[in-house]
Amino acid sequence: MNGSQHRLELRVLGDFQVARDGQPLDLPPSRKTRALLAYLAVTARQHQRERLCEIFWDIPDDPRGALRWSLSKIRQVLDGGESSLIADRNAVALNLETDYARLAPLVKADLSSRSTEELEAVLASIRGGFLADLSLERCFEYESWRQAIASEVEIVELGILRELVERLTDQPRRALPLAQRLRRLVPDDASLAAEIQVLEGKVRSAAAQATSRAPQSGAARPAQAPSKPGASAQDPGRAVQFCRALDGTRLAYASTGSGPAILRAAHWMSHLTFDWDSPIWRHWMRELSRHNRLVRYDQRCNGLSQRHVVDISFETMLSDLECVVEAAGLDRFTLLGLSQSCAVSIAYAIRHPEKVSGMILYGGYVKGWRARGDAGEIATREAAATLMRENWGKPNPMFRQAFCSMFIPGATHEHFAWMDDLMLRTVLPDDAWRLQSAASVIDVSDLLEKVRVPTLVLHARDDNVAPVESGRTMAAGIPGARFIELESQNHILLEGEPTFEAFIDHVRAFIAETAGG
Repeated sequence: MNGSQHRLELRVLGDFQVARDGQPLDLPPSRKTRALLAYLAVTARQHQRERLCEIFWDIPDDPRGALRWSLSKIRQVLDGGESSLIADRNAVALNLETDYARLAPLVKADLSSRSTEELEAVLASIRGGFLADLSLERCFEYESWRQAIASEVEIVELGILRELVERLTDQPRRALPLAQRLRRLVPDDASLAAEIQVLEGKVRSAAAQATSRAPQSGAARPAQAPSKPGASAQDPGRAVQFCRALDGTRLAYASTGSGPAILRAAHWMSHLTFDWDSPIWRHWMRELSRHNRLVRYDQRCNGLSQRHVVDISFETMLSDLECVVEAAGLDRFTLLGLSQSCAVSIAYAIRHPEKVSGMILYGGYVKGWRARGDAGEIATREAAATLMRENWGKPNPMFRQAFCSMFIPGATHEHFAWMDDLMLRTVLPDDAWRLQSAASVIDVSDLLEKVRVPTLVLHARDDNVAPVESGRTMAAGIPGARFIELESQNHILLEGEPTFEAFIDHVRAFIAETAGG
């Protein structure tokens, strides 16, 4: 709110607007100026001019001059607005109300404790994706910030809709439009489609009773019972659902395909919906769900799960896996661990052997890079971590080349380009470093001998991320485990790579052998 009698509000949940007393104002044609205005308002804190220059302008230009010009245009939009825009030679701050400020408290909140009126009001303010018309492809730090909040908004919108649909089931007229809106966001959710049919039947029945009291007017068609997941001809596909971790963190999970269940334990740099389009991961989901029900979830701080989470401890990752198993209704399944999630999978299999028909571990390690104690490796990894904190999600070709080549030496130009988007969309720079640091101290060497479920360990021979010796050590320590060494340099096996086909064949044979046990 500015100091004048006219009420100013910035609308960022959809296309960007500035409104005075509810009426949209004309904005500068410069996208960067509008993006700067939105950034200042949403962050609602003081920023150093030098930092704003780094975020929005290239060094060869005149960043400080460009910033002064943009601020002058912002002042014109605010009609002087001295009490709103505060700028001196060193810093800039903006105090204006935004629709996001009303949504932000719900990002980490327990939605079930919020009133229906509050949830409906926030839902009404979401007109589309966060700053949907203000992407700046060359401003990578701004874009990373925008994408992160866009994911938060998407998560809150989905969460509110699911909460209200469940809460208002006895009021079908109110629940139906909410369920239909939710269906537009998750069009492949078969169970939601069945729920909508039930609500439509209830609305028709109520309408028939209201319009005629005569018996001959005809009875409404009975509502159809909800179908069980997987029972519909329409595949659940990319439908995303949410559950709560023990500490209240929202976790996003999804189910694809039908057949004996595979649960892929979460690893970093995943995004439930984006991964379907990525040449880095799409073939994994397609093949693993071809003959099975594949359940995946985004690790906390990643993808569609809650960001900005403090607790990323090993024990918390284990309890998150337990919560997803319960939410997805899995009684018995094959547990698939990839990379650092192998350690979490081992701990889960020991704690819940009755749930795990078999465990498949690919590209994992018994000890993280710091726990392994190799001084040379630690020095190399710490140097890479410094580069990660400074360059994550930025257009630095040297960092991208080094990072992508470490995980996928066989990458093509397409993979390099997608790796940029994968970094940008899946995890924030600080969280990327924190997750890698947490993984570095993993040590499950004392747990291996306690595993009592059938286990298959696979590892690429020339893996640069986790040495093949890590896989051998893991298999040797687990009673009865089988070890298969794969011919590849890639930590993430690529589509079209013969080794990936071999990997899938080994997985299917193992599941066929163990899933009925």
